[in-house]
Amino acid sequence: MTYQSATISDDLNAVPQLPAWVTSGRAETPEDVVFLSGAALAHLHLVLGHRDVPQALLRSRLALSAAEACVTHQGRPERVSELRDAVAFLQPGDSPGPAGEVYGSWRRAVERPVSVKALHRAMPGVEVEQIAAWLDGYDPRGAGQGGPIARAAAILQAALAERPRDHATALILAVAALAQALGWSHVLPLLALGLKRGDLRKTGEELRLACHRAIVRATAEATREAADLTRRAARLREVAPKLRANGAEEAVEMFLTRDAMAPSALPLPDRAARRLCDRLVDLGAVRELTGRDTFRLYGV
Repeated sequence: MTYQSATISDDLNAVPQLPAWVTSGRAETPEDVVFLSGAALAHLHLVLGHRDVPQALLRSRLALSAAEACVTHQGRPERVSELRDAVAFLQPGDSPGPAGEVYGSWRRAVERPVSVKALHRAMPGVEVEQIAAWLDGYDPRGAGQGGPIARAAAILQAALAERPRDHATALILAVAALAQALGWSHVLPLLALGLKRGDLRKTGEELRLACHRAIVRATAEATREAADLTRRAARLREVAPKLRANGAEEAVEMFLTRDAMAPSALPLPDRAARRLCDRLVDLGAVRELTGRDTFRLYGV
């Protein structure tokens, strides 16, 4: 992910917390709301420039949270565990189901640098020309302002008007536009994390202010996740030299970029992959995420 590098603190392993005044400040006017969201984005930009933050893993974990938020908005019962299962154990030719499709779209959306081609890969049901029109041709100035969040809100409103039941597609388009406006190479699903279900029915200034507030909430979550994953990734890198199995190095890199994996996805024979996962759990480097005896999933 391309961000400007930054010196965060004297401890290069520490990811700073979002200042309390950003999240606890009372935003009594629209100007206050805009100011706090700008402060939150500036802080997040610095966090994302921290050299030890596992960028791909962070995006993958936030994509899961975004998918859960989207299916919750749809009134569906699936939560994190079901979404992980829907994708991790999908066989060629199988359908992941509606909730799994939402998760799959978010996973693909955050994997590659923002482009029309990458977004079409994430949302194959949307025509390339339509995606290009949203990202390259839509002029948010008709909404009054052309700042990053105003642009994202304008695209979100217009996309929801055309696809009122497809919250995931609208939100992916909006955060892709936000990433472009901020000069970020990859999508971060901030609006999906921060917007409430009722916010998606708002329009105009109300929606823009809701997006500003959502940025503050989502930045707090993303910063906490970044700090946690940075600590966990450091532990995995620390124990990696102790692993002797062929393919262990590649497996470690996979754990550092993906939210969760079944042992069968690792580049080792099945029995060796299960032993490696158990060894990593014993070393405190990864976690078993399901609590099951079979069909287990592991992640940092």
